Amino acid sequence: MKDKLIILTGPTAVGKTDLSIRLAKSIDGEIISADSMQIYKDMDIGSAKVEQRFQEEVPHHLIDIISPMDSFTVSEYKSLATEKIKDIISRKKIPIISGGTGLYIDSIICNLDFTEGNKDIDYRNYLENLTKEKGKQYVHGMLKDIDTESYDKIHPNNSKRVIRALEVYHITGKPFSSFKRDNLYDVPYDIYYYALTMNRKDLYDRINKRVDIMMKHGLLEEVTKLKSLGCSENLQSMQGIGYKELLKYLSLDTNLDDAIEDIKQNSRNYAKRQLTWFRKDPRVKYMDKDIYSDEEILNFITKEIKG
Repeated sequence: MKDKLIILTGPTAVGKTDLSIRLAKSIDGEIISADSMQIYKDMDIGSAKVEQRFQEEVPHHLIDIISPMDSFTVSEYKSLATEKIKDIISRKKIPIISGGTGLYIDSIICNLDFTEGNKDIDYRNYLENLTKEKGKQYVHGMLKDIDTESYDKIHPNNSKRVIRALEVYHITGKPFSSFKRDNLYDVPYDIYYYALTMNRKDLYDRINKRVDIMMKHGLLEEVTKLKSLGCSENLQSMQGIGYKELLKYLSLDTNLDDAIEDIKQNSRNYAKRQLTWFRKDPRVKYMDKDIYSDEEILNFITKEIKG
């Protein structure tokens, strides 16, 4: 019998954090964050990080694990999250993955190859140099004969992805696209996958209000401090919504009102992309907050899990 693994996701600002904490208390679970911004230390406000008092009530994992100066890969997330899942299960608790970073979630519940071992640095360097010499279109064209699906799906300007697809074929002899099809859902867990939703107008209103609250709580001061510590716009951490826009303001490239409006717009666009991502997985059960209260959703999920 496979061990249970709970996924609770949904677009930004939909209310995942509160429900995940209540769910963990209800089923004796522990929470593993699936948020690509909450992994960073000193980035609390812009990432809407779980307050410390709630982390003390319910164990949370993979929050505040690296410096904003460092990069972090999906492969690293998969490795750390898998370790946490095993540890939680070994203590007779139920792991709950909660967050909105779809790629993090897929790395755990889909049979995808994210291993860092499968790389050839010399070949990658060769392709990078070839891109500089002959252009992105030329290197993208190399995919046509070996992986037509990737050729059609990956934009020529996405050089990093193009090079990765060529590298995977070079190492394995298999098309990059094939790793997404073979036994996609054959994972060692009994998956319970839930996505919170609500009508778009209310969701966008919540997003806009949350940005205003973040600003009142000191988001600008948080970004100012990070900038003073040497965090610049070229860092992976500073690509997060709320951080990149305010760094632009601090560099005198825009005014504050426009920066705040950009944060709201980019957050709304991100929510749309998140909803599109979650729809790809047939295992998802949608919990519509326009129809059901948090209490009803909690009772439904708890009943299913305890089954």
